[in-house]
Amino acid sequence: MQKEVIGNATLYCGDALEILPQLEAGFNGLITDPPYSSGGTFASGRQSAPDSKYGIVGHLNFSGDNRDARSWAHWSMVWLSAAAQRVDSGGYVMLFTDWRQLPATTDVIQGGGVVWRGIVPWDKTLSSRAPHKGYFRHQCEYVVWGSIGPLPKCQHGGPWPGLISQRVIPAEKLHMTAKPVPLMDALIKPLGDIPRVLDPFMGSASTAIPVLRQGGFFTGIEMNPQVFDIACERIYKEVSEGL
Repeated sequence: MQKEVIGNATLYCGDALEILPQLEAGFNGLITDPPYSSGGTFASGRQSAPDSKYGIVGHLNFSGDNRDARSWAHWSMVWLSAAAQRVDSGGYVMLFTDWRQLPATTDVIQGGGVVWRGIVPWDKTLSSRAPHKGYFRHQCEYVVWGSIGPLPKCQHGGPWPGLISQRVIPAEKLHMTAKPVPLMDALIKPLGDIPRVLDPFMGSASTAIPVLRQGGFFTGIEMNPQVFDIACERIYKEVSEGL
């Protein structure tokens, strides 16, 4: 396990299942984009490499995206249970998913010990990649969200939009499935003035950027050493420019 501390960011390179139990509690948000193990109607499709399944080239492939439906759900409940124990009562939990895995993700969030509160569609706009003619455009991904126990009335704002429209700009992506920074900025709004965010699958650390810009604290985990280095370099640049 490798650990890097850069400003208010603490980054770990390793397996989330091994690292999560070692972390202290005290987060007010768990926001993460885990491998979907999706991208195919049948098992053979799920087991293809991410670049083949999603038709995205120019980025590193990543592991953990080829589990079958039951093993994915079991694995997800295991890591989510460990992560949720690090989030304070009243804290938020937000998991990204796609249309294929949306039903399973709503089961996972409940099985992992989180109170399921709803779904926020992320509209990637008409610029999103289109399927074949005759299909409805696969224009949305989804944030399944909930809380750790009761969710008190928020003192600093809300209600926040129940749908977020934000296009993907491919040239800005540092990871195959990276989420836009403005999208992540919208998701941290409920966490208040000082967000304390845990991301067990941080990828290129898109979640970290708005957290750090707001003066919050970020803890991220990434298994792939090459992607971990990309995240470290990105955060170091962000912290340096902020200073």
